[in-house]
Amino acid sequence: METLLKKYFKGDATLWIVFFSLCILSIIEMYSASSTLAYKASNHATPVLRHVGFLAGGVLIAFLVHTIPYRFIRIFSYLGLFISTALLIFVLFKGHSENDAARWLVIGGVQFQPSELAKLSVIIVAADLISRIRDNAKDEWIYFRNTMIMLIGVCGLILLENFSTAFILFSVVFIMMFIGRISFKYLGSMAGILIVTLVIGYGAIKTIPEGSMPHMFKRAYTWAARIERHSDKEGKANKYVINDKNRQEKYGQIAIARGGIFGVMPGNSIERDYLPQAYSDFIYSIIVEEMGFIGGFVVIILYLILLFRAGKIATNCTSVFPAILVIGLSLMIVIQTFINMSVATSLIPVTGQPLPLISRGGTSILITCIYFGVILGITRQIKSEEEPVDEEFVKQEDPLPVVELESL
Repeated sequence: METLLKKYFKGDATLWIVFFSLCILSIIEMYSASSTLAYKASNHATPVLRHVGFLAGGVLIAFLVHTIPYRFIRIFSYLGLFISTALLIFVLFKGHSENDAARWLVIGGVQFQPSELAKLSVIIVAADLISRIRDNAKDEWIYFRNTMIMLIGVCGLILLENFSTAFILFSVVFIMMFIGRISFKYLGSMAGILIVTLVIGYGAIKTIPEGSMPHMFKRAYTWAARIERHSDKEGKANKYVINDKNRQEKYGQIAIARGGIFGVMPGNSIERDYLPQAYSDFIYSIIVEEMGFIGGFVVIILYLILLFRAGKIATNCTSVFPAILVIGLSLMIVIQTFINMSVATSLIPVTGQPLPLISRGGTSILITCIYFGVILGITRQIKSEEEPVDEEFVKQEDPLPVVELESL
C-alpha cells in the first residue's frame, strides 16, 4: 500500500496527509451538521452523499493537477482570468441570489461561484507578474502597475456582492508582492489609498440614505450594520436575546460553549438543528461542539501545518514563480480558514466565508482541491529535480566516440 501511494501520490507526503485528513473530517462533520438539509430532502443520506461526491471529484482533480508541470498552469491562468472576469460581470446582471447576495450562476442546472475561479486565476497571474520583475525600477513599476490593474478590476467586481472575498484576495496579493520585494513606496501608497477609500466609503454609507444609494452599492449597508452590531457593547439586557439578526452568532456561541474540552462526540450536536448555515459558514462551531477544544485545536493545527510546509517548499524552489505561487495559494486557504473561525467564535462580524475543504459547497471544494493540487505539483517537481542521477545506468551506456585531433 505504501509503495502504491508513493508511486501515484507524489510530492510532499505531509501535505497529502493534511489534505486527506481534512477530507475525512469534512465527511464526518457534514453528516452531522447537515441535519436540516436532510430533513428538507426527507432523506438523511442525500446531503452527505452529495458532499462526498464533490470531495471525490476534488480528490481526482487534485491528483490530476499535481501531475501537470507548473509552466502550463502559468499559461492557462490567463485564460482562467479572462473567463472568470466575464462571468463576474455576467453574475451582476443574471446572478442567482442567496442570503441577499447575487454570487452564484446557474448554468445547465449547475450552480457555481465565479469568484472562486477568479481567486485562483488572480493568484497565479499575480505570481507570474511578480516573478518577471528584474532588478530595475522600470520593470518593477510595469509589473506592479499591471498587477494592480488586474487586482482592482477583479476585486471591484467581487466587492459589489462579497466584501470579505474581495478583501481576502486583495490581502493575499498584497502579501505576495511584499514577499516578492516590491518597493515599500508602491506598497505603502497602495495601502494608503485603500484606507482612504474605505473611510470615504463608510462615510458615504453613514450620510447617504439607503433609498438614495444606487442599487449596486446597497449591499454596503448590510456590511455596515453587521460591523455596528458586532461592535455594540452596550445593553446588557439584550445579551441573551436571540432574534433574526443575531441568530447565527448566538447559536454559534452556544455550540462552542457546549463543546467543553472533549465535546459531545460526532453525531450528538444539538445546535445543528437551530444554527443557520451549520453545514457551511458555522461548521467550525459544530466541530467544537462535537469534538471539543481538542478537536477544534487539531483542525487549526492542520491548516497551520499547510502554511508552514508551504513556507519550506517556497525556500526550496529554484525560481521565483513557484515560490510566490505556493505562498499565495496557501495564504488564501489559511486566511479564509481563520476568518471563518473568527466569525464562529464571534471575534469578527458575520461574513460568508466557508471553512476550506470542510464546509458544504461545490465550487469552493473543487477550487480548494486545485489549490492543493498545484502546491503538491510544485513539490513533485522539486523532488524530481533533486533526484540523483543513476550512475550505474550512465556507466552501462556506450561512451561517445572520441575523435583525435591528429586525425583532423
